[in-house]
Amino acid sequence: MLNNIRKTYAEFPSLLWLVVFTLFIDSIGSALLFPFFALYITEKFGVGMTQAGVLIGMSSFFGIVGSMIGGALTDRFGRRRLILFGLVFSALSSLSFGLASDVNLLYPLVVFVGILSRLAAPAQDAMMADILPESKRQEGFGITRVAFNLAWIFGAALGGLIATRSYLALFVTDAVISSLVAAILFFKLPETQPKSHKEEKRAESFLKTVSDYRIVLRDNAYIAFILVGVLSLFVYQQEYSSFPVYLRDVHQINSQAYGTILAIAGLEVVLFQFWVSRVIRKYPPFQIMTLGTFFFAIGFLMIGFVQGVFMFLLAVIVITVGEMIAFPTNRVIAVNFAPPEMRGRYMAIYDLGWTIPATVSPAAAGLILDHYEPHLLWYIGGALCVLSALGFYALHLNMGAQARFAPAKDE
Repeated sequence: MLNNIRKTYAEFPSLLWLVVFTLFIDSIGSALLFPFFALYITEKFGVGMTQAGVLIGMSSFFGIVGSMIGGALTDRFGRRRLILFGLVFSALSSLSFGLASDVNLLYPLVVFVGILSRLAAPAQDAMMADILPESKRQEGFGITRVAFNLAWIFGAALGGLIATRSYLALFVTDAVISSLVAAILFFKLPETQPKSHKEEKRAESFLKTVSDYRIVLRDNAYIAFILVGVLSLFVYQQEYSSFPVYLRDVHQINSQAYGTILAIAGLEVVLFQFWVSRVIRKYPPFQIMTLGTFFFAIGFLMIGFVQGVFMFLLAVIVITVGEMIAFPTNRVIAVNFAPPEMRGRYMAIYDLGWTIPATVSPAAAGLILDHYEPHLLWYIGGALCVLSALGFYALHLNMGAQARFAPAKDE
């Protein structure tokens, strides 16, 4: 086993492992906080899921603006500065949310936080593409998911325990962790943007850099890929926003049990993600996306039919199989669409495909949970995932033969 670990370590650049290590630490803080944010709003301020969904959606909406600006800044100034800024601001925003004393204070706060919190997202994806050769990207993104989910094993379970006692402690802990990661990366993280591209971007105006988003938006195949993914991501967002509220209000399952479910799902990824990534890299990526999204459909439909903690755990395990198949592949496809000099802007549009569902779906789901049959949310979600899977298969039929979407070959 130790020989396999050493062999895997040697297969990838040392900088990747620095990124993976710091991602692991920072993700512990995120796992403490993010799954319990809707619970925090509804419990502390005594509001319904609709209002909580609006607040979460507002943050995501203004995150779209931040991500678009961040993509242009990434291509113009490099990856390192944006990543460091994002970590520092993450710490400040966590404290701000935790100390808010009135629900009305959250509205201006989510606007400010939403814009600045997503500035670094395109830089993170662009740096991963810079570090990894094309043949290693699927496995490399898989490794980052292992680190992320290993952090969730600790973070989500610990967060469930802390949330039953003090929500403020969740925010303070997340702020401390983000500050620690920023300090490590300040001293250890180099710039990875190719020098020729950096010099070229500095020679043009920032307005020109931003205006070149039109090139990305005219890439019809890329936009189709993003839109097809949005359908399933509308549903996936519910696992971390509406699902814990649904468990609490419909099935009387508390936040500690929800945290344990997420921790077990995280362990599933830790144990199997790297192996899954090595297997799926041998197959056409759009076919892999089709398969992963069908697993989403099965898992989210199950939530609407089953009862009891064990059955909800089983549903989340099925969803997690879909994650392990789809999410590393999704990022690889996006990166392979992008010319190196435009990775920041392409990945900003990719990030848009996540933030649009995060903006709209919590409020839409809140309306269903508050005013209609709660199970209806999961039936609609399953149908959207089926449509998304069919869309990915249509993309395979149209683009699967292109060299940039060929299965990876062993070196």
